Amino acid sequence: MLSKPATVNGRHFFAHFHDYILSQNPCRRAVATHRPRLATSRDFPSRSVRSYTASSVNLRKESLRPQTHYELFPNTLSSGPPPEGPFVIDTRELRKEFLQLQAKAHPDRHHGENKARAEGASARINEAYKTLQNPLLRAQYLLSLRGIDVAEDETAKVEDPDLLMEVLETREDIEAAQEESELKLLKEHNEERVKESENILNAAFTSDDLDAAKEEAVKLRYWINIKESLDAWEKGKPVVLVH
Repeated sequence: MLSKPATVNGRHFFAHFHDYILSQNPCRRAVATHRPRLATSRDFPSRSVRSYTASSVNLRKESLRPQTHYELFPNTLSSGPPPEGPFVIDTRELRKEFLQLQAKAHPDRHHGENKARAEGASARINEAYKTLQNPLLRAQYLLSLRGIDVAEDETAKVEDPDLLMEVLETREDIEAAQEESELKLLKEHNEERVKESENILNAAFTSDDLDAAKEEAVKLRYWINIKESLDAWEKGKPVVLVH
């Protein structure tokens, strides 16, 4: 027996989700509630009313579709992406909203045409959360929105010799550890590096200084790589840091 489509207060999830995205955005809400006069053949003698109205509906749907990952989380990220909103976000609140959205969009709660739509919505929510909860992926995503690609740019490297020496020394310390307990101070120190980098990125994006944001995003890639190496530590396992 097919399960009933997920509803929220008696409404289909997708209708609720549409309202949810619009609720924090007055400009999109205005577009959604505006109902223009229906066109007639007198207004457009060279084309059919059906063709015109169908195109209008499609354009309206396209304009209401979330344009960035931030719009999928209107409660946590109501100010939107920088420079209007901050770069640093509350990841605990983000996860809470993510779980709420995923519970409603889960494909198993829908059937028929709505199931395919749910799968698409679920995938989009997953991708947005994965990107936004990670400071490095968030920075790379925000830069990509402005036409700057540092995620795939292999030439984007740090020329600071002191930083590179610090990275190499940290790698040696990780490889030399005999017990996981020896990594505690290394983890704490690296968490401080990541936090400092986030603060620098926050200032750069707030002031719309994309050059500074790009430079710091490249540095942050080193610290996140060290974090991943610490989390995946195994005795005697060589550490490979991707620059």
